[in-house]
Amino acid sequence: MAKHNELGKWGEDFAADYLQKQGYVIRDRDWHCGKRDIDLVALSADMATIVFVEVKTRTSNDVAEPADAVNRQKIRNLGIAANNYIKQFNVVEQVRFDVVTIVGTCRENAKLEHIEDAFNPLLA
Repeated sequence: MAKHNELGKWGEDFAADYLQKQGYVIRDRDWHCGKRDIDLVALSADMATIVFVEVKTRTSNDVAEPADAVNRQKIRNLGIAANNYIKQFNVVEQVRFDVVTIVGTCRENAKLEHIEDAFNPLLA
């Protein structure tokens, strides 16, 4: 596995652990709809909201902030994938799109930021 793929997998694991500690229930990981994917699909702690989570992991933020990688095209693709997920699994809960950014290389030095309700794909 390429180093950037290993970093991304580690970041998704770290984000999933963090969300579970906050009371979220992880329903799916790395869910695919054709070429589009959703990193994490979680049920919120109050069990009222399905949260589609995009995880961005970087070793440093010297060049750019990880959240900057969630651009208009990525938001559109997430919206399309989420729409398919909602239809496939008959989701009736509220829906929200979050971004989790992680900067670092291990849990001991990583900085995690959870941006709730980060975007609305209908506005992208």
